[in-house]
Amino acid sequence: MINRVVVAMSGGVDSSVAAGILRDTGHEVVGIGLQLVDSLDSVGTERSCCGIGAMEDARRVAESLDIPFYVLNFKEAFKASVIDYFVSSYLKGETPNPCVPCNKVIKFEELLRVAKGLEARFLATGHYARVVHDRPDGRYQLKKGVDPDKDQSYFLYPLSQEQLAHAVFPVGEMTKKETRELAEGLGLKVHDKPESQDICFIDGCSYAEYIEDNNGSRFTPGPILDESGSVIGEHRGLPFYTVGQRRGLGLKIPKPMYVTAIDPESNSIYVAPHGHLKREDCVLLDRVNYIATTGPKMPVRVTARTRHRSPEVDAFLVPLDEGTAHVEFDEPQEPTAPGQSVVLYDRDTVVAGGVVKRRD
Repeated sequence: MINRVVVAMSGGVDSSVAAGILRDTGHEVVGIGLQLVDSLDSVGTERSCCGIGAMEDARRVAESLDIPFYVLNFKEAFKASVIDYFVSSYLKGETPNPCVPCNKVIKFEELLRVAKGLEARFLATGHYARVVHDRPDGRYQLKKGVDPDKDQSYFLYPLSQEQLAHAVFPVGEMTKKETRELAEGLGLKVHDKPESQDICFIDGCSYAEYIEDNNGSRFTPGPILDESGSVIGEHRGLPFYTVGQRRGLGLKIPKPMYVTAIDPESNSIYVAPHGHLKREDCVLLDRVNYIATTGPKMPVRVTARTRHRSPEVDAFLVPLDEGTAHVEFDEPQEPTAPGQSVVLYDRDTVVAGGVVKRRD
């Protein structure tokens, strides 16, 4: 049976190969590129992702694969669900993950709606992850990509069962090396295109500079306090800092200090030497999304990833009420910044994930 599949094409090698795989397995493929931001950054440089150059790369790939390709303007939705979230989170002293709402809202809500309007059965992306539907309870499972160095399941944990039912990740069974080799075999000029290493909508400036430009006002400096509550310096504004940061504090003391907490109410930052960092036995998660189950009633044994590149650690997932849970670590961990996502696994399967909530 031939299925129509919409492929979100960014002009990179992963989504390009995803389109090629689906074409070669007999699907009717429609490529769609998304214009999410203005093509030029604040200093007039062409953006590395989602700009005109990236869309032209995607268009050339589509021509090479002989599939239709369209570009949709999603700038308004992207600003509302991703950029505004990113800016407001930093202003509250949090450290957000903008890729998480981008995947959930932009790709698997907005673009999926377009795909359904085109009578496409599936929406495919170039994520290194897998979807499996082989359980007697009928639930879709989100699993890690087979390449441990490229696994992107961390960024997909908020997807609902309805979204997973329509999701296809063709490169999830491949390593990055295999993806590039297949792209070269398909004759795609993007086979050796460098990967984007930073947030796609920020080029040519720091996070704080970007937030300041979008906030429309200058940040307010405030005190940097040590463990005793003594003022030992002045910060430039909360968005310049995140929990665990060491560089850029501007302190005139001999030993290195690390940010341990950010208090937006008092506009203060707290620091301590590395050996005095208070390690966490537990974090509180908000906006918890369960994938492997409808929601456990009892604690569940898991491994926890507190950042995308962090190793998994043994823990218990302890459900509290709808949408909130504790993650209790077997061994105390370095502090996790409020706003960060923690994703919970059972081996290669995503059990659940949520956002770290600041404790009162």
